[in-house]
Amino acid sequence: MTYVISDLHGYPLEKFKKLLEKAEFSDDDFLYILGDVIDRNSDGGVEMLCWLLEQPNIQLILGNHEAMLLSCEFVFNEITDESIGEITNEKIELLNNYLLNGGNVTLKALKDLKESSPTAVSDILDYLHNAPLYEAVSAGENDFFLVHSGMDNFDKGKKLPQYSSDDFLWAWPKIDDEYFDDIITVFGHTPTLCYGDEYNGKIIKTKTWIDIDIGVSAGNEPILLRLDDYKEFQF
Repeated sequence: MTYVISDLHGYPLEKFKKLLEKAEFSDDDFLYILGDVIDRNSDGGVEMLCWLLEQPNIQLILGNHEAMLLSCEFVFNEITDESIGEITNEKIELLNNYLLNGGNVTLKALKDLKESSPTAVSDILDYLHNAPLYEAVSAGENDFFLVHSGMDNFDKGKKLPQYSSDDFLWAWPKIDDEYFDDIITVFGHTPTLCYGDEYNGKIIKTKTWIDIDIGVSAGNEPILLRLDDYKEFQF
């Protein structure tokens, strides 16, 4: 079976494991997390990332929050005269933007982790660098395109390499936007409550796409969606 979930934003790891147990997720199943494991709550998802490094049947797709963290990885460099000289105004702006988007808890947790396990932070950053921007999968009777935010500048005749990374990371689809005719696009990033109060805490399914970001950062419990039969699992 193939499962998807998105935008966990520091959701407690032990609670997440219990959600997988509720779905009877096994070694024979596969889970795609559609970005934004980190930032905003608790330890910023650092414990979750450490756990994900060891999971052969769970794939993280890069989210905009992971991308923001990677743009600020210079903060983990050893402080030298040379490294200080390399801190440009652009880097300072990137760091400020990341902090404004809830990155402070993640950076603090990574700092603490580096003190106790110097190689662990490097492993996490390598893992995020290797995270794909999207995946194409088949489950049940449907084909799916899995991506963090949907697709900006979408055109049915456009090939995937023609899109920029930002097109996959920062899209805010409108409720009447349409994607591929024969492939269902699954994404997060835009909390479903942004489409109206009637969608608060609920997955939205349209003719061509599914939004599974139900607003964990707003206090809602995440929904684990099984693509094979569209069954939802939630506390």
